[in-house]
Amino acid sequence: MSRLLQRSHIAFVHDVMMAAISFPAALYLRVGDGVVFYDPQNILFSASIFTVISAISFWFFGLYRGIWRYASLNDLTRIAKAVTVGVGVLFLILFFTTRLDWLPRSTPIIQWFLLMALLGGSRLIYRVAKDKTTARAMVRQGTQRVPVLLIGAGDEAEAFIRETRRSADTPFDVVGIVALTEGRVGRNMHGVDVLATIDKLEETLNKLEKNKRGLPRRMVLTGDALRHEDITKWVEIADHHGMTLARLPKLGDLREGLSDPLQIRPVAIEDLLGRPQARLDRDKVRQMIAGRRVLITGAGGSIGSELVRQISGYGPASLTLVDAGEYNLYAIDMEMSEKYPDLPRDSVLGDVRDRTRIDQVFAKQQPEIVFHAAAYKHVPLVEHNPNEGILTNTLGTRNVAEACRAAGVGTMVLISTDKAVNPANVMGASKRLAECYCQALETLPDDQRGPTRFVTVRFGNVLGSTGSVVPLFRRQLEAGGPLTVTHEGITRYFMTIAEAVELVLQAAELGNHGVTDGGKIFVLDMGRPVKIIDLARQMIMLSGLRPGKDVDIKVTGLRPGEKLYEELFHDAEPPEPTETDGLMLAAPRVVDYALIKQVFAELGESAQSRDTHKTLELISRLVPEFQPPEIGVKSFFADDAPAKIDQAAGGL
Repeated sequence: MSRLLQRSHIAFVHDVMMAAISFPAALYLRVGDGVVFYDPQNILFSASIFTVISAISFWFFGLYRGIWRYASLNDLTRIAKAVTVGVGVLFLILFFTTRLDWLPRSTPIIQWFLLMALLGGSRLIYRVAKDKTTARAMVRQGTQRVPVLLIGAGDEAEAFIRETRRSADTPFDVVGIVALTEGRVGRNMHGVDVLATIDKLEETLNKLEKNKRGLPRRMVLTGDALRHEDITKWVEIADHHGMTLARLPKLGDLREGLSDPLQIRPVAIEDLLGRPQARLDRDKVRQMIAGRRVLITGAGGSIGSELVRQISGYGPASLTLVDAGEYNLYAIDMEMSEKYPDLPRDSVLGDVRDRTRIDQVFAKQQPEIVFHAAAYKHVPLVEHNPNEGILTNTLGTRNVAEACRAAGVGTMVLISTDKAVNPANVMGASKRLAECYCQALETLPDDQRGPTRFVTVRFGNVLGSTGSVVPLFRRQLEAGGPLTVTHEGITRYFMTIAEAVELVLQAAELGNHGVTDGGKIFVLDMGRPVKIIDLARQMIMLSGLRPGKDVDIKVTGLRPGEKLYEELFHDAEPPEPTETDGLMLAAPRVVDYALIKQVFAELGESAQSRDTHKTLELISRLVPEFQPPEIGVKSFFADDAPAKIDQAAGGL
């Protein structure tokens, strides 16, 4: 700290000395040798007054908060302000004391430019000298610069190049820039040429390969490039040329130095979604959450815990965390106790299957907003344990929904899945039944439904959630492979956990305004589906390895209940846009509440008694699209079913 103060004092003395000599120097530049005919007392008085004024002005404008080593446009702006004030005050004083009879009127203009040059030039010379010293130091140390190609020609690229030029701890050599648009092609940035646009990436790499310097060893993506839809193509192009993709390192990392210059931040798998992240109207979400009592089921799970994190930041009156898993609940509770120690919070061990327990919790906490994220979500496990899936996903949702009605909750949000569309497995069918129950409640007349709005949000796979494919691939990579894929053609929709939860919160806010009237369901726009085998290849390449050579990919065959592709909409539920980017509305067919309540009671009996055959039969009748091969039954909505039922549902 004392060393820093000493340096700032030296800089201050330097600047004050420049200010002292600037007045007589400006006068000399104006009149030349004629300066000898001017009264020395006037010159000395003016120079002294200006020195004092400048010292105050320089300190006031913070010229010594900046570091000369990193002098920038901001520093030049501060210098200009300080010099302008100093020169202006001086000549006001001279005008009132001497009426400026003895001084040429152009002198203040000359002095302004002269002092700007003295202050700004000294900083520039110092910076250039330090940069050259750094370069020589790198040569002496035998530091080898790693050649990189930047993708994107914006401000981040400029900052990266500038930092690499002035620090011995950043041994990167930017050999060229590929722009996302044509505006900067043919120009250069700190001496680095903008070679071409991104659509000519392959051609640009071929030219570089023929160059003396050869191909760069990394393609480094700036922030704008990370949001580009063709990023997956760049991974393949880079691999074809023996290169790998990386994200732009943080400037702080560059200054502190990297232990391995090749380990620039790797491109995260969420960067390969091929679409920009959805935007959230946080002000409206804050208005919905702030000052209200919020309850979250499944609070320890991937989605539930992220809901807890984001909702806690919006200032709820209290937060109730419900989960059947002791450790998961403990983990998120401890995290919240550290981040939001003053937030009233209650962590409750409870299973949504247990209607008595859920009713007790709701009666005690009196929540105003409920997010229902508790569910069994792993397709193979639920396929082998269908009764458990129904008890949690379907009947658990019924228990929570009825508890919301009884407690007068304002909004209940059900987290659903794309597997509920044309379900080919018990997990998808169980979630479709959960959707149907909430839809039926939402379409009841106000005097029967009560104050509760039932909002359902449907989305696909979440990157990084427990049991998802990305953590599985990471574990398999750490073990040396192979990466296992069930089918070469299998595709899935993906989004990040944070993005999914933000859109869930936005959907909840929109649901308060009657957007879901008629039983409509929110569907998150997941972009384009991703082939799982491509995801496996990309993860291998982003680890610096080669698919099929360093790490194999093994096709194991589809698992029970697994579909080749998922759908976000049923053929009979065309999507409708909403006012929020990333959110759409679907209008699935709705079942009469009295009917579904009766059938759920029967389904509960079969699931409780673990009568698997009966449970599967009831599921297939309720959801005609789901037909287990061993169950041959007629749908409740077949042609010979009562007309009222057929008109009400037409198949769920």
